[in-house]
Amino acid sequence: MRVISGIRKGLKLKAPDGINTRPTTDRVKESVFNIIQTHIPSDNVLDLFSGSGALGIEALSRRCGKCTFVEYNKQAFELVRHNIELSKLSDNAHLVFSDAISYLASASEPFDIIFLDPPYNKGLIAPVLDKISQRNLLSVDGIIVIETEKDGEAVLHPDFRCVRNAVYGKTVITVLVRGDTQ
Repeated sequence: MRVISGIRKGLKLKAPDGINTRPTTDRVKESVFNIIQTHIPSDNVLDLFSGSGALGIEALSRRCGKCTFVEYNKQAFELVRHNIELSKLSDNAHLVFSDAISYLASASEPFDIIFLDPPYNKGLIAPVLDKISQRNLLSVDGIIVIETEKDGEAVLHPDFRCVRNAVYGKTVITVLVRGDTQ
């Protein structure tokens, strides 16, 4: 697992070892950033269910202003901390040990990009999207990038609309925007 592009291009990140975290592959990560390239750099990024921190670190490497990493698994949280330190991007990173819903309930500013990569098929997407909508946590021109399993959990919400859906093997990437945007 490595940083694909930007100021930390080529840096090898530590991957999870024996924990229940499924890191986004380099191939999928590269495709995600190709899809969202018109939104990079952005001022404020959120990496929910951070896992290894690879998506948020990639965003920071590509000169996004700041990234908040939210992780609730203690081993994964320490892995994210290690990878942020390894990447020397700590000044632009904010690491939070919390479950996603609790964090979103207390978040106070909207995000330009929200990466959402929850454990597959655990019913987490709908309540997270509900909280993002209720708290108005997606900026007007912001995007939500969701990674799911093919034939897995549906990514539907009345307040957001899908602008891109791409399949990479067993992985599906869905990009949502606010439903009130043109």
